[in-house]
Amino acid sequence: MTTLMAFVVIIILVALIFDFVNGFHDAANSIATVVSTRVLSPGAAVIWAAFFNFIAFAIFGTKVASTIGKGMLNLNLIAEEWRLWAIFAGVMGAIIWNLITWYYGLPSSSSHALVGGLAGAAVAAYNGFDGLFVREGWVKTIAFIFISPLVGMVLGLLIMTTILWVFRNRTPDRVDKLFRRMQLLSAAFFSLGHGGNDAQKTMGIIAAVLVYANINPNATKVVPLWVVLICHAAIGLGTLSGGWRIVHTMGSRITKLKPVGGFAAETAGAVAIAISTYGGIPVSTTHTITGAIAGVGATKRLSAVRWGVAKSVVWAWILTIPMSALLSALTFYVIKLISSIVR
Repeated sequence: MTTLMAFVVIIILVALIFDFVNGFHDAANSIATVVSTRVLSPGAAVIWAAFFNFIAFAIFGTKVASTIGKGMLNLNLIAEEWRLWAIFAGVMGAIIWNLITWYYGLPSSSSHALVGGLAGAAVAAYNGFDGLFVREGWVKTIAFIFISPLVGMVLGLLIMTTILWVFRNRTPDRVDKLFRRMQLLSAAFFSLGHGGNDAQKTMGIIAAVLVYANINPNATKVVPLWVVLICHAAIGLGTLSGGWRIVHTMGSRITKLKPVGGFAAETAGAVAIAISTYGGIPVSTTHTITGAIAGVGATKRLSAVRWGVAKSVVWAWILTIPMSALLSALTFYVIKLISSIVR
């Protein structure tokens, strides 16, 4: 195996580690509501979510992967010897930030950790912002930082309000029994969206590596099947490992949910993510489901939402892109420093 091929394999493995970390970091997105409402045990919930994370490749395309692979960074402007290192540093920065926020139980966005990490590494490698495709990928990605939680909140509010009106004459016990079954479907739907959008981000990274290593020049246009399968497998295995610190924040600290509320939140989040995925937009599943949960809680009364907890979550969102960018830039500078010493 040549040195280049060995390095490509290492970057792919690091990207899959990010995908795995993404799975357990964002497991809460898929299972927090179904666990907090006690429809499924934690163990059963992660198996349920992991299965639908994996099979998402059969339903969604690879537009998000194309956005990440060729619509975010202009690596052609970076010196050839540093292109793959920039990708490596970008993914490492995202992994580090994900682990920090997981440790403190903050449901930050793995998606924005990744795009922030890639941006920081590209800026460091190019010594400027021209290494970013601002119009192609960044405008819609940044816009959906704000749009996705709002869409989730509005849909959660509307769906929950509609359910309350339709079942206004039913007894609480009958409604609870019905939506315990329905929540299995909504959790599956949300897990499909989570796997479909989030796994594609890692596909985009690996596809870009294959292109810039001159292994597969068309990888960012038509993502190879083996890349699709290993990325979905990695995120599915990550989800199987759980993410219980963040599950607690998402499932009970923001607002108290019953099965009907869990169904409304998961359905709202799933619809918003599915639309974004088909549009090729790398949205935050974390942002979306958090907005949906808050929207559902607001149907009771605004005080039913613990806005103090939501505020800390929002701060994690605000900090994710700049902090992961900083960590990736520092990683790249360390790599460059070590390289200069070795030479």
